[in-house]
Amino acid sequence: MILEQSEHVIQEVKKAFMGKDDIIRRVLATIYAGGHILLEDSPGVGKTTLALAFSRVLGLDYKRIQFTTDTLPSDITGFTMYNRQNEQFEYHEGAAMCNLLLADEINRTSPKTQSALLEAMEERRVTVDGVTRPLPTPFICIATQNPLGTTGTQALPSSQLDRFMVRLSIGYPSAEDQIKILKARRYSNPLEEIQVAAQAENILEIQNYLSALKISDDILYYLIRLCEATREHPLVELGISPRGVWALTKMAKAWAILKDRSYVIPEDVQEVFTDVCAHRLILKPQARLEGISEKEILQDILKETKPLKDPKRWNA
Repeated sequence: MILEQSEHVIQEVKKAFMGKDDIIRRVLATIYAGGHILLEDSPGVGKTTLALAFSRVLGLDYKRIQFTTDTLPSDITGFTMYNRQNEQFEYHEGAAMCNLLLADEINRTSPKTQSALLEAMEERRVTVDGVTRPLPTPFICIATQNPLGTTGTQALPSSQLDRFMVRLSIGYPSAEDQIKILKARRYSNPLEEIQVAAQAENILEIQNYLSALKISDDILYYLIRLCEATREHPLVELGISPRGVWALTKMAKAWAILKDRSYVIPEDVQEVFTDVCAHRLILKPQARLEGISEKEILQDILKETKPLKDPKRWNA
């Protein structure tokens, strides 16, 4: 049932976002895991289109906020305003009060505004003038950002990067896929053709099912050893935190669901390891001088750290 629904969602998203099936699956897995997604790439490769496609196919209440230099924290969390008629302060909702928040070009605004999302992303609530209000469930943030160094960008704080379960890069489509994109947009907007394939209740059911998914102690020990290896690597200043270990566990479970399995195997951990961990690493200056990236370090760790070779124990 979950696999059939997932394939339906993927096929609908592909109507508007073509040639990147693997990225679509990774975004869907993150939504199943209850995490937030950071899409980082050059302008014009379809980051916003992908986010909009998911908001429509999942039938979620969504809001979109375009981050600019003058975006305020209250635009995200909401604000209170005095009403002269009833002589009371009334709360006016911000963009975060929805199921799916599309945070477009999040690194174009100030760090203060970026930080307004911290409580919403971690605790699914916002606090305005001392009053805490819960956000609708599920709450998912899909944020896009341009590469650091692009004109007008501000680096996200490490504490906020850690709140994103994965960071994905889309890349340029092939020549064949670009032809398909041009043909699809010849007479209409493909986003208008997307049909709803799931509801908020379906997403919540899958997220709850994740807690019952089998993951053996051997697999847990394997992913913990992978994360500990990042902390001990000579070129890493700051390795994967316990929050990152938890995110890796949930993503591995979600990937197993997409593979129609009720338990996790090492390949599930390996598939999502880089997506979950790359943006959480802080490298030493020596790594930058040598031109070594976070992904290269993680790939080396995957090669050096081997799982136990007893498949019977993975489904224990």
